[in-house]
Amino acid sequence: MGSTLMFKGRICLKPFYHQGSFFTLNSSIFKSSHLPLSARSLCTRDPYPKPGARHTDRRSDAQGGVNKSTSQNREEDCWDGARRGQSSTIRQKPSFPKSVFAAGNAKRTAEIQKRKAALFFQEEEQHGGERERRTSRGTAFLQPPDRPLSAAEWRDLKESLGNIPRFDIRMMCTLFTTAAELNIAKVLLTTGSTETGTLSYELLLRYLTLCVHGGHDAEVFDVYEIMRGNFPALDTGASSLFIQSFSRTERWREAISVLDKFKKVFTPSPRNYGEIITAAMLNGDTTTAWALYDEIIEKGLTPHQETWEALFKAAGNPKQEEAMSASEYQERLLGILLHMRDNQIYPQHSLTSTIKASFERLSGQKWTGSWTSAPPKGVCSCCGSQLESIKLTDEEYQHLKDRVMADIIQGRDVFKKTTPEELESFKAFVKKNPAFDVVVDGLNIANLNNDKNLQSVTLLAVVSELERQGLTVLVLGRKHMLCPSRSWNRYNMKLIQQKAHCFFTENISEDDPFLLYATLHSRNHCRFVSRDMMRDHKACLPDGASRRLFFKWQRGHQLVVDGFVTAGKRVRFQSIPTYDTIVQTTADSWHIPYDDTEDRSTYEVPQKWLCLTTKH
Repeated sequence: MGSTLMFKGRICLKPFYHQGSFFTLNSSIFKSSHLPLSARSLCTRDPYPKPGARHTDRRSDAQGGVNKSTSQNREEDCWDGARRGQSSTIRQKPSFPKSVFAAGNAKRTAEIQKRKAALFFQEEEQHGGERERRTSRGTAFLQPPDRPLSAAEWRDLKESLGNIPRFDIRMMCTLFTTAAELNIAKVLLTTGSTETGTLSYELLLRYLTLCVHGGHDAEVFDVYEIMRGNFPALDTGASSLFIQSFSRTERWREAISVLDKFKKVFTPSPRNYGEIITAAMLNGDTTTAWALYDEIIEKGLTPHQETWEALFKAAGNPKQEEAMSASEYQERLLGILLHMRDNQIYPQHSLTSTIKASFERLSGQKWTGSWTSAPPKGVCSCCGSQLESIKLTDEEYQHLKDRVMADIIQGRDVFKKTTPEELESFKAFVKKNPAFDVVVDGLNIANLNNDKNLQSVTLLAVVSELERQGLTVLVLGRKHMLCPSRSWNRYNMKLIQQKAHCFFTENISEDDPFLLYATLHSRNHCRFVSRDMMRDHKACLPDGASRRLFFKWQRGHQLVVDGFVTAGKRVRFQSIPTYDTIVQTTADSWHIPYDDTEDRSTYEVPQKWLCLTTKH
């Protein structure tokens, strides 16, 4: 490669500043952020851009979910005491329906709604046509050649396109997106630098992306020497690409030096660390791998699943046992599972399979792994163990109650959600009334049916069902609901006020904070009825631990109406789980919920489990 780009004359490299989107692995075109190059004789005019904002990969840390549970189970003792001596419980569907928190439910619901609206296939056809037109326009404007062109042919092609600005860069981008042959890009790079006497950092970076993505690691080595010799430093994109390429070769240790330089300016991403950790494990350097893993945890980053998979795969490997005893290595692996537990992380199926295999080959132990589904009663069908309760401890409940009051209900500016006078009035209202068993989001539930004329009818049906079960009910609404109209029938609203306690806020106030306050101040048995997933409110909490606690409480206390409310039929509610969906352990078992679908929303939890048990 070097011979093609050797120049006797002096070549100055144009500086390329960070304002382009191609410096990062998250760029719109270089999603995988890989780069190599074939430019050799370059002189620099301080082309390295000043460090700017760094784009990092972000994954949803919020994770949600609820499991299915049977309907005929008796509720908690404190719930029993709230039934006014009656034996009935919240009417939950006995067929064990899909919970609103079950993984994949949100996507299924969205698709059903699209089909019912008769828009699904029309939108697909329209969008498909738009994508096809956009694609055809782009490819017709800048078609890549199917063979390496000579310098003269490149000039002719550029002139035929009207000498468009940034031709070299745009063509290199096209070569990358179409996975063109490397030699085509190499000649383009040589031709551009020969004609102009310059080679921009941007063009070099895009060529590097093409090389890394195409697996041309030998070319990447040449690019690394050129960039290291002509640029004072590398940006995040180039550094990440060099780490990725070096980590999959025998020169993987050089990726560590790139990472060390990287750390002086930016915080490397979990993927940067993970690629080197994987390389270290594959080459038997367990010490380096775990040292880098500890750095990830210390920096508060979340390792990628592939990183954990590499660490688990090494269990029982002779090279690993030379650097670390089997018992010590096992403790490190158990630490990973505890980290998943503490941060409510669910491993993907491939990682879970690796975890299962690593446990089963641990020397001196007899672990057995079994695949199972969410147990309706919270009892593992494989080993018979009782899973952890979804119910919060007294300490957890008090902590959550304080945080919700400070960060959600009042927040930084109470006027954004209500007024101090209205909030104090509601506090006094809650205090003077007995503890509620159920709090109903009136406006949310009234909108269950699409027919606006049935809002008061729908709300009355839900309240009547709860009142029939002997529960003390609070209905929260807005004052406009008291104004007689076709939506809000005067007679129905009077019946609702007879069957339940009611509090109506100003029309401009948010009712969710009042719902949370009333539910949390009615003791741990109180539940609330709403379709709102409370994601905005959960995001107001200041730390991950409080958000995970809120989500646990939500899954154990939120009642969701199952289906539509139909006149003449009793209202059913989706089942509330009795157990927590989280990595959990006992003296002789591990139960690990895992992702077996890509459709899980952030407020859903997996429905598949791995059961690991041992016999001593």
